[in-house]
Amino acid sequence: MNEHLLERFVNYAKVNTRSDMNSQTVPTTYTQVEFALTLAEELKKIGMKEVEYNEANGFVTATLPSNLMVDVPVIGFIAHIDTADFNAENIQPQIHKNYDGKDILLNEDLGIVMTTTEFPQLVNYIGKTLVTTDGTTLLGADDKAGMASIVTAMEELIQHPELPHGKIRVAFGPDEEIGRGALLFDVDHFQADFAYTLDSGVVGKFEYETFNAAQAELTIKGTSVHPGSAKDSMVNALLVAAQFATALPQEEVPEKTAGYEGFYMLSSQVGTIDEVKATYIIRDHDKATFEKRKKQFAALVDQFNQSFDHPRIALHLYDQYYNMRDIIEKDFSIVELALEAYRSIGIEPDVKPFRGGTDGSIITYKGLPTPNIFTGAENLHGKYEFVSLEGMQQAAQVVIEIARLNSKK
Repeated sequence: MNEHLLERFVNYAKVNTRSDMNSQTVPTTYTQVEFALTLAEELKKIGMKEVEYNEANGFVTATLPSNLMVDVPVIGFIAHIDTADFNAENIQPQIHKNYDGKDILLNEDLGIVMTTTEFPQLVNYIGKTLVTTDGTTLLGADDKAGMASIVTAMEELIQHPELPHGKIRVAFGPDEEIGRGALLFDVDHFQADFAYTLDSGVVGKFEYETFNAAQAELTIKGTSVHPGSAKDSMVNALLVAAQFATALPQEEVPEKTAGYEGFYMLSSQVGTIDEVKATYIIRDHDKATFEKRKKQFAALVDQFNQSFDHPRIALHLYDQYYNMRDIIEKDFSIVELALEAYRSIGIEPDVKPFRGGTDGSIITYKGLPTPNIFTGAENLHGKYEFVSLEGMQQAAQVVIEIARLNSKK
């Protein structure tokens, strides 16, 4: 399994599948389409059935038929094709076999080093095979590692028909990183009873709780006047934007919160004296507190507008996804099944609330409960991203073990 898994991941990682928030196509980049079509051919080659590429939503789906004589629940496994908003041109994965626990030189010419001082968790990977970047791009393990583990698990089940499993459906979709892909996912066509995304971090991670999420887009209109004659007439939109940011609770930001604590975050801002556009994200695990945060944000906009001669801040506030726990806790059996699979292959589950969201956050609310399994990757979305081969292998083993345990039902 390891040899095929490493080669598969490296091949996936080399392809630029970065999504584009500014595009309105589906998927948002054509490189995702090309990758999906290539993936569909690979799935056919390894023996998957009912392989389809859906042009309407950009998802590749396929089926592994059951090898049982009785019906059991149909499981889905899902991963996303796109990578995050970081350089993805000319990705050159670097393979470090039998890692020695020391600093890793990523790029000698540029002097880029991943140090154990900055990343002390590297000590956990001594003796393992690591895949890193060359220091100039991301790696794309989010979520190419999840994809490679799912496809390798399917290949393993096909090559070893003595391994029992019911019907399995797999799906690989676009634009997760910009929160769009799952909105178009066709749950009815997928026809699974429950599913799992492979889109988490270190080995052992398992999540069935996510944030409730909203985005707030502000347009701040100023009045630009020559500074020499600006008294009582200039309204500096840049200054208003800064004042607004500091009027929010300063302790309720990502860098000062953890666990179940929610936050406000200024995620982007561009503009001039005349106009500023700012985007905030609002996050909280608790639904009531989430609603309260949105109201407080809108109230602050109203407060600022009342201080001007006419409203100068326009707010577009909308929900992005919700905490999957509110649905999954109605039937914990799929959580229990996954955790049993972890323990069965010697992995102690690390179950904590996920301070983010996955495609499963949206898919769960479409009627398909979809918690999240680890991929073995760390330092995601940047040049220090890495994944261990052993972690990807364990993720593939979890997929196989879930299928085996489910076959007993």
